[in-house]
Amino acid sequence: MTYNRNRLPLNALRTFEVAARLLSFKQAAEELCVTPTTVSAQIRHIEKEWSCTLFVRATRKLSLTEEGQSLARVVQQSFDNIRDELETHFPHSRKTVTLAVGPIFGSRWLLPRMGAFKKDNPNIDLVLQHGPRIPIADQLISQISIVWGDGFWPGIDTAPLFDITYNPMISPHLLGQGGGIAQLEDLAKFPIIHQHDRSEWQAWLKFMNHKDLRFPDETVISDSNLVAQAVIDGHGIALGVFPLMQAELAAGHIVCPFDAHYRPNRSYHMITRPRAQQVAEVGQVCRWLEAQVVL
Repeated sequence: MTYNRNRLPLNALRTFEVAARLLSFKQAAEELCVTPTTVSAQIRHIEKEWSCTLFVRATRKLSLTEEGQSLARVVQQSFDNIRDELETHFPHSRKTVTLAVGPIFGSRWLLPRMGAFKKDNPNIDLVLQHGPRIPIADQLISQISIVWGDGFWPGIDTAPLFDITYNPMISPHLLGQGGGIAQLEDLAKFPIIHQHDRSEWQAWLKFMNHKDLRFPDETVISDSNLVAQAVIDGHGIALGVFPLMQAELAAGHIVCPFDAHYRPNRSYHMITRPRAQQVAEVGQVCRWLEAQVVL
């Protein structure tokens, strides 16, 4: 890449940073309070100015090129450094901390605790971001991320938050409509909903010594919140993620026909860049998250 230092497009770079973090021009436009057309134009301005391609634009999918990934790391770190420098020399009573979470963790675990967070941390503005899967430290987009995995991320500070279990869940209406579930084979009478892929159901069936059971009606949904809502609306039976679905179970929106909780070898972890928790407000949020788990 070549560029004229006197014409460094700071506004376009800010737009790129948001689009690279969210991997969505539409969501970037919402965060920046502009139109998606404006976001696209800013990105194309950088690409034309520097004769590069930053994004692979596929149907309903946006991904970074190798050049885009490299620039995103530098720009993200640069804006972080600018923010840290300003806060050092021009301190404010309130601090901002960015926290990346996945959809079901964010909606079912974090949001019900946001009132408590604001009460316990009146000096911190928490900015929630979408949390992608984090394979390497360079791709961390937030100061703190809550991720799902085996806990092995080289070069990243990792702290386990809590384990989850899987157990089939179904709406009471669909359960009654389908004649109930008396034995495990009765699951095949109902539409089965998979999250992401079929591996979780396969693991649960193996846990129940029924790995050869086949389902004639199956749907795969990527978004975990859509899976939960589909079950609540009576569209099928899925593996509930507990304790994240405990409130819906207690409210009677779902029922669990089996007392058979399978614990996978993955769990929720809180991750940060090395030494990130030395920043007072980041460490404060991390300690608050850990304290909420034991309540």
